[in-house]
Amino acid sequence: MSLLSRFSTSLGLAVMLTALASAPAFAAGEDTTAPPKPTPTPRCPSGQIHDQKSNKCVPSNSSAVDDKDRYQAVRELAYAEKYASAASVLDAMANQQDDKVLTYRGFLLRKTGQFEKAMTVYESAVAANPNNLLVRSYMGQGLVEAGDLVGAQKQHQEILARRGQGTWAEVSLRTALATGKTHSY
Repeated sequence: MSLLSRFSTSLGLAVMLTALASAPAFAAGEDTTAPPKPTPTPRCPSGQIHDQKSNKCVPSNSSAVDDKDRYQAVRELAYAEKYASAASVLDAMANQQDDKVLTYRGFLLRKTGQFEKAMTVYESAVAANPNNLLVRSYMGQGLVEAGDLVGAQKQHQEILARRGQGTWAEVSLRTALATGKTHSY
């Protein structure tokens, strides 16, 4: 292999690795247009979620479930508009400063009419992870609800700048900007 060929191959690999390393990571549920997969969780008593292994409702702080299960339960409860139950599940999450926890904390505050607190929590989530496209979408949707289309458009531009075009986060915010209709999950 010639020196030029080796250089081209190495350069191509370096460009590809740089692109992959700088691409935003999407968390579960962030890039879907479908509602969360239904489980029995919304039928569980408040503060409990469905444990698939035992097929029973367990306290959300049970060691039988992990934060991934809790996050999916929060998403499902939010979709079912069971905001108090979703908040109690969030309270059981190990890292309260995790950007995904902050994202849904802000979402629940916004959906329960606490707009200013929601925006503060959304800003904390963005500070924790500027590439969290879901929090930018939810923040933008909140700004649409408040009539701040300029602020919402800024969040949309941030999503696009982070290569989020076509993701659920981008499409839902773009739709909210066009129609004024926002999403519940």
